Amino acid sequence: QVQLMESGGGLVQAGGSLRLSCSASGLIFSINGMDWYRQVPGKQRELVASITGRGRVNYADSAKGRFTISRDNAKHTVSLQMNDLKPEDTAVYYCHPTACIGAECWGPGTQVTVSS
Repeated sequence: QVQLMESGGGLVQAGGSLRLSCSASGLIFSINGMDWYRQVPGKQRELVASITGRGRVNYADSAKGRFTISRDNAKHTVSLQMNDLKPEDTAVYYCHPTACIGAECWGPGTQVTVSS
């Protein structure tokens, strides 16, 4: 059973930084791509960044130049460093194994709130 736990969210002023972390278990972490999504109430979940098992990364246009995704296969963690945060980055952030399907593929998320 896949288990995901996000952490590191909080309240920050615009221009500030946060580092999100996600610990994963129940999957062969090193070969799985991992994604970070975010969601605001009333909107669809948005893919923010992804990283393959070999470390190839991809970012949404809104995240390019400000966010950095990384992974530690030994620790089964994936991180998202977020710099120069903007109020529009306010959302609940989730990590997600790229190829995983189903409700178990989502953790509780971590709230990020950016004040102007």
